[in-house]
Amino acid sequence: MKYFLVICSLIISAIADNRPNIIFMMADDQGWDGLSVQMHPEIKESKHSYIQTPVLEKMAKEGMRFSSAYAPSPVCSPTRISLQTGKSPAALHWTKAAKSISGSHNFKLLPPRNIKALSESETTIGEILQKAGYKTAHFGKWHINGGGPGKHGYDFHDGDIGNEYAFNYKDPNPADIYGMAKRACNFMESAKKDGKPFFIQMSFHALHAPQNAMKDSIQKYEKLATKGNEKEIGRAALSENLDTGVGIVLKHLNKLGLDKKTYVIYMSDNGAGGKKGILRGGKGDAWEGGIRSPMIVRGPGIKENSWCHQRVVGYDWYPTFCHWAGVENLPQGLEGGDLSKVLKDPLEGKVIRPRNELVFHFPHYQGDTPHTALISGNWKLIKFYETNEFRLFNLGNDISEKNNLASIKPEVTASLKEKMITYLNEVNAQMPSKNPDYDPNKESTPLKGKKGNKKDKKKKK
Repeated sequence: MKYFLVICSLIISAIADNRPNIIFMMADDQGWDGLSVQMHPEIKESKHSYIQTPVLEKMAKEGMRFSSAYAPSPVCSPTRISLQTGKSPAALHWTKAAKSISGSHNFKLLPPRNIKALSESETTIGEILQKAGYKTAHFGKWHINGGGPGKHGYDFHDGDIGNEYAFNYKDPNPADIYGMAKRACNFMESAKKDGKPFFIQMSFHALHAPQNAMKDSIQKYEKLATKGNEKEIGRAALSENLDTGVGIVLKHLNKLGLDKKTYVIYMSDNGAGGKKGILRGGKGDAWEGGIRSPMIVRGPGIKENSWCHQRVVGYDWYPTFCHWAGVENLPQGLEGGDLSKVLKDPLEGKVIRPRNELVFHFPHYQGDTPHTALISGNWKLIKFYETNEFRLFNLGNDISEKNNLASIKPEVTASLKEKMITYLNEVNAQMPSKNPDYDPNKESTPLKGKKGNKKDKKKKK
C-alpha cells in the first residue's frame, strides 16, 4: 500500500490545486422516503408525509436526486467499511454491525463471524486523498475499529467512536449534530487558509436514538404526526434537527465562497427500522426498505433540479472522489464505478464497474432470515438460506416487491442465480452454516457466530 500511495502523491504533485473540495454526509438509519424531498418524480410516497427537511429540499433543487441509490449494506458498519475501501461488504468479510448477536438456539443457521477491524492493508479513501494533497477530516461515527480515522488517512477526526454520541443527549445539540457541524466549519476555514482542497466525511449519529431529538422539535411533531404514526415522532424531530445541521455546513461553505468548487453528497448508511412505507422491509434486511437510500448531490457541473434513475451504490463514491482529485492509479479490487459522467449527464453517462450486478450479502438474522440479494437492471433476485428459496422481482413496476416472479420467469431466475453464485465464489463470501444446537422449542439464547470453515470455501450450490 505504501509504495502505491507514494506513486499517487508524485503524480498529483504536478496538478495545480484547483481541484474541487468534497463533503460527504451520511445519515444513520434514514429511509429512502424519510425526507420531505421526493426521491422519485413519479412516486409521491417517496417523500415523507409530514417530516420537514427544507435544507435538503433546497439542496435537491440545486443539484441531482438519485431515485435508485443503494447503501452497500442494510446495517451500518459494513456500509462504513465499504465506503472507506470501495469494496462490497461481502468481499471484505464484514457483513454485520460491530458487536452484534450472531445466532440463537432457535435459529436453523449460524451466521459467520465478521472481521473485527479495518485492516491497514486496505487503502482507504482518506489515505488516497491525503496522499493526493487533500486536507482530510472524518467527523462523527467511525464504528469500524482499526485504531480510528487517524490511522487511516484523516488529518482531523473525532476518534474511534461508535454510537456513543447518539445516546449522549444534550439539548440544543442532539446526537452532536451541531457540534459536528461546527467542527466541519472550522476545518473548512483552516483548509481555505492553507490553500488546500479538502475532503470531509460527516458520519452523523442521527437518526440513531431518535428519542434524543430537541424537545421543541418533538413537541412540534407531536402535533404534526398523523394517526398511526405516533412512533415516528422522535425520528421526524431528529430528521429536522439533522437537516438544520446540514444547513449550518452549507451556509458556512457559501460564506467562505467555496460553494461553487465543492461537491456535497448526502445519503444514508442503511434503511430505517420499524417503519411502514411503500418499500418492503427496513434496516437489517436486503429488501428495498433496508438498502435503498436517499441520495442528493450538488456541485460543479451538476445540473440544477436534475434526476438520475441509474442504479448506483455507496462504494461508487471511492473511484468518483479519486477522479475529482486527479488520482489515476487506483488500488486493485475496487468494485465501484466512477459516477462523474453520470453526474454531468444522467441520461448518456454510464457507470462502469467490474461487474454489472449489485450484490447485497446478508447471511445473518435481523430483519429477516439469512439471505443474499442481487440486482441486475430492473431484476432483483433474493436467496433465503434457511429454505434455499429464490424470489424474483421486477423493480421497474414493483418497487414494493409484492409479486414473486421466480416461477413465472424461470430463465431469468436461473441466469441471476448463476451470477449470484459466481460472485459469492469470486469474493469467497462467508456463508451461514447449519446450527448443530438448533431447537425450535428452546428460548432464544444468544450464540456466537462461527468462523469461516472449509465449507465456506467450497463452491456454492
